[in-house]
Amino acid sequence: MELRNLRYFVALAEELSFTKAAQRLHISQPPLSVQIAQLEEEIGVALFTRTSRSVQLTPAGEVFLNDTRSILDRLSVACDRARSVGSGLAGRIDIGLSGSQFQGPLPSLIARYMQMNAGVSIVLHESRPADQLEELRRGSIDLSISRTPVNDAVLRSQLLFNDPIVVALPAGHRFVDRERLKLSDLSAEPFIMLRTESSAFARLLFDSCIQAGFAPKVVQWVLEVPAITSLVAAGIGVGLVPRSVACARDDCVYRALDGDVPRSGVYVVQRCNETNRVAEAFVRMLEESDLSRWQGGD
Repeated sequence: MELRNLRYFVALAEELSFTKAAQRLHISQPPLSVQIAQLEEEIGVALFTRTSRSVQLTPAGEVFLNDTRSILDRLSVACDRARSVGSGLAGRIDIGLSGSQFQGPLPSLIARYMQMNAGVSIVLHESRPADQLEELRRGSIDLSISRTPVNDAVLRSQLLFNDPIVVALPAGHRFVDRERLKLSDLSAEPFIMLRTESSAFARLLFDSCIQAGFAPKVVQWVLEVPAITSLVAAGIGVGLVPRSVACARDDCVYRALDGDVPRSGVYVVQRCNETNRVAEAFVRMLEESDLSRWQGGD
């Protein structure tokens, strides 16, 4: 059964005139008569009663008209939804991210994007950076927001913003009166550190202390940056955290670092062959957003 014949049928059923229906469809009357006859033959029942003066729907035609209108309406909705998904205006995005990203600009960006694109559903998956990359390779998620860039045959990364590393100090610490610190100034301090096996970013922080001439005295190993700030605020030690955390939390004292300090960036990581137009549209929004508040100074 051809979709065209269904549209022809609806036009004739609404006009109840072959002449008017043909004019509405921008075709001549004979082809319309042929198509309606073929439709009736295919269904096996008369849809219209015809006389020299009038065209009327049969009871079967009345039922068929209601169902056909429903089919065409649903088809129109399906086409609109497909076009929306194809253009990135509707669909679902699964995003992997670690706990520290909830303290940066991402939550407000997601909220704004969803308000502007009501047809888009964004699902967040909180996990370790290494797990995010594995999920991305498997296709379990569409994007990863990470501090560990990856560029290989499968994944590619785009820098969103630079996120300098700062020192988190407990309130009342002896260094709070200093505007800036050197990493070596912290050599005698108890540290709250990310587990080095958790990510390349965690290893970067630990190795930076080694390069500054000391092995950090780690009193607590944690998996996520928010755990660092919570323990620092409790007075258990000091920590190295991204500046975006300092923008989001005020329960610690944060100081910039001088000298050769670790540099951190926040990246969006996606598959090289990504075909999810919705995800691509979201990435474009991230790239075009003003993230200057989170950049900080060197």
